[in-house]
Amino acid sequence: MSEHSAGDSGTRGDSSPEPDAHTAKGTADDRPTVYDLAPDCTLEDAETDALYHAEVNGVVDYGVFADVSDAVSGLVHESNLDGDYAVGDRLIVRLTEVKPNGDVAFDDVTLDDYRTETVAHEPTVSRVRGLSPGDEVTVEGEVVQAKQTGGPTIFAVADASGVVSCAAFEEAGVRAYPEIAVGDMVHVSGTIETRENALQLEVDSLKRLPDDRAAAARERYEAALDERAAPADVDPLVEWEAFEPIYEDLHELARILRRTVLSGRPIRVRHHADGDGMCAAIPVQLALESFVRDVHEDPDAPRHLFKRLPSKAPYYEMEDVTRDLNFALEGRARHGQKLPFLLMLDNGSTAEDVPAYENLAHYDIPIAAVDHHHPDPEAVDPLLDAHVNPYLHGEDYRITTGMMCVELARLIDPSITGELEHVPAVAGLSDRSKAEAMDDYVDLAAEAGYEKADLLDIGEALDYAAHWLRYSEGKTLVNDALNVGCDDPERHEELVEFLAERAERDVDRQLDAIEGHVDHERLASGAHLYRIDLDEYAHRFTYPAPGKTTGELHDTRVQETGDPV
Repeated sequence: MSEHSAGDSGTRGDSSPEPDAHTAKGTADDRPTVYDLAPDCTLEDAETDALYHAEVNGVVDYGVFADVSDAVSGLVHESNLDGDYAVGDRLIVRLTEVKPNGDVAFDDVTLDDYRTETVAHEPTVSRVRGLSPGDEVTVEGEVVQAKQTGGPTIFAVADASGVVSCAAFEEAGVRAYPEIAVGDMVHVSGTIETRENALQLEVDSLKRLPDDRAAAARERYEAALDERAAPADVDPLVEWEAFEPIYEDLHELARILRRTVLSGRPIRVRHHADGDGMCAAIPVQLALESFVRDVHEDPDAPRHLFKRLPSKAPYYEMEDVTRDLNFALEGRARHGQKLPFLLMLDNGSTAEDVPAYENLAHYDIPIAAVDHHHPDPEAVDPLLDAHVNPYLHGEDYRITTGMMCVELARLIDPSITGELEHVPAVAGLSDRSKAEAMDDYVDLAAEAGYEKADLLDIGEALDYAAHWLRYSEGKTLVNDALNVGCDDPERHEELVEFLAERAERDVDRQLDAIEGHVDHERLASGAHLYRIDLDEYAHRFTYPAPGKTTGELHDTRVQETGDPV
């Protein structure tokens, strides 16, 4: 019996004499085995013709009823009794029959000598994915959240197929199963119910697995997570030899992010607040939120487990990391969540990021960065779990973060590809990429219905929106401007037209303000050098910001002179 082999073999029954010398030296013990079932054992843990320790729970004219566990009872008919018994007496029985209606029949057995093996309950484990209301199930997995509410304690339990919310009831507001902590491998049993349009397991029993069984369960769990975390098998949107080694890095990062979702860990994205940063972050957000919905039975899980925030500076500021860390620690304290995985997009590759990363290292928060600015790998790589940057493969900033993150999003969830075909072109035009693949990206966008002028306007609209959003996500507004996850194409067109016109107006106003204050000289190389004191002459605290202002000034001078500027 496979169930029974997990017990502690070799234990003698109460009537057994001391083992002889041969038994003590380890020779085979051929005495009959009597199994002692744990209280929570069911008929699944028992077998016909096996011997069990039992206790009489009732005496009737035609025999006695005996319990071999809390859930398994049966009749010893008077014709099969070897003696007289009263309630509470112990005896040894043989399980002779399990009838179609579930009734169990035992024989009374008298033994002079035997050995006892204890049997732990081995429930039939159900997968989280595929549960239905009314199912009575046992789930084996890792506790990824333990949250105390004013009523029940809510445990989120993850197996390789998904994550289910489990409600355990004590007195209102009292922590149920206080011995269970986030990270424990458990068996949780109960009935599946529906609560607020989500499946929830109403807990009857929640037990931490013993160390040896927990180790085996975790090994199975981790192996299954690795298998399901494998990214989609898709090719990049355009053929581009320079992109191939970067695509391999993105493939590995997609695996890490999918595994992070499967393990129930929140993800926090920080991205540069400009057009390319938006083109990087929004596709990743769309893909990860879709995958979170696929993994979690709770439809509100994406809102709780994913957060995207822009960063004004081109590096991870201490102000930002302090806010992020405080938010993460509050989430752990108030909601029982794991600390998040931090994903940096369109920044995060330089030595300026190190102090913020070191702050997160105190709490073992994993970090990954996808960036196309010149990196300091010796400074940041010891603090990163993954680092994707074209400079690491001999390329440069012409491969923009938006281009990379569209492919990252497709590796996470390829079903969103149709919404993203124009985004790499918007990213490249926003960051003035001169990559040879830009023509292919613009052609791809044209096939999706976007002219080059449309792409330029979208980039300007994103940049303008990002400026005024400052530190806010602005999810619906930005998604509508980029036309990703937007449910109204007409609104997208009107919004882009409005934002792009406002951006052009404000840029022209800024250039007019500084025009008479630009100093010019011609360098020995023949290039033009222009200087402007923005603090003195530019409009401040408005659009465009200083970096955008100098970029626009540069572009006008290039157009005027046709020379290097």
